[in-house]
Amino acid sequence: MTANRSTRSTAEARRSEVLSQAVSVFARLGYHATPVTSVAAAAGISEAYVFRLFHGKLGLFVEAADACYERIVAALEAGARRADGDGPDAILAAMGSAYADLIADRDLLLFQVQAQSVTDIPEVREAVRRGYGRIARFVLTRSGCTDQQVQQFFANGQLCHLIVTADLHDVDEPWARALTAGFRHP
Repeated sequence: MTANRSTRSTAEARRSEVLSQAVSVFARLGYHATPVTSVAAAAGISEAYVFRLFHGKLGLFVEAADACYERIVAALEAGARRADGDGPDAILAAMGSAYADLIADRDLLLFQVQAQSVTDIPEVREAVRRGYGRIARFVLTRSGCTDQQVQQFFANGQLCHLIVTADLHDVDEPWARALTAGFRHP
């Protein structure tokens, strides 16, 4: 292996680790309140190296969003492979279950919420659109469902976000039971 290839391999591995840490750090503090130094410290590297790997804080956040949506598509695909049938309903149910398992990682879930909260930043808005577009296209083509079914799938996903972020399963009130009825979250 040449030195250049070794360096590139190391940089790619570092990028992956930094993106993983960025999701966690941005999930807790949000885009505006998170300094790059916090992400660098979590990844165990210098701030300067983070800037060398990414084009500033915005570039880091956008790439973290892209990585987040990649994880979602991978989880949905894994869920679809475990479906108890070939029809759209069975595949969507398996994908939904896989997504419920995935968002047990609160960092991933909260990062999505944080990203949606700063879509007034054009680059973030495009990353969110790109991510949701990729997920929607995947769900449509992989499951063979209708537009209405994919819309319902996304609506349920957003309700899952609310249930998990607000810990609604822990609320013993009629309104909370109504919102959580039929939803399972680890």
